[in-house]
Amino acid sequence: MSSSVLEDIRRIPLGYSFVLYESKKYGITKSIFNGGNSYKIFAEELGGKDFYSLNYYITKRKDLLKPCEMSEQRVLHFLQHLTLLTINESLSRK
Repeated sequence: MSSSVLEDIRRIPLGYSFVLYESKKYGITKSIFNGGNSYKIFAEELGGKDFYSLNYYITKRKDLLKPCEMSEQRVLHFLQHLTLLTINESLSRK
């Protein structure tokens, strides 16, 4: 797996935050496990039904992206194109 995927995941703040993706606002949660070797991302469209969910594992042999109930391509596009929102932006955008 490309290091850019891990970079995309690392730029999302730990805990809960807001992002904009394809003109829709999402609440996104990032959790870290196993001493920083496992990541869980869950994003839910605010006021809608869309969501993104994935796990990312760093192993001795390789890194693994494991989307939950969706294609890898869909998750990669989301990670590459989301925009992090500041608190002020998240309150002002609908």
